[in-house]
Amino acid sequence: MYVLLDPDPTSDPGRTHDQSHDRTNELISTLREQLDAERQAHAEARRLLAAALERIPAIEAPETGRDASESAEPRPATEEAQAPSEGSQGRPWWRRLVGG
Repeated sequence: MYVLLDPDPTSDPGRTHDQSHDRTNELISTLREQLDAERQAHAEARRLLAAALERIPAIEAPETGRDASESAEPRPATEEAQAPSEGSQGRPWWRRLVGG
């Protein structure tokens, strides 16, 4: 006993091999069109990103061989360094600036 299976189980039993082949070619054509459209959109996005990146100023890299903490000036962490000056009446700098 032999059982013959249809190579495309989703196809209608009444369809011929040529109809199934045509449907496959149609699907491949549609997928190629979609792929081409996505490639064009991706190329446009890359072009726009490159143009935007050209407008951003370059960031200088830190000196090699030295840690960022070594190149920074040491800051005192005492209360005296953090205390407000006498003329400020203890207000934040931005209050003095805007008059609040």
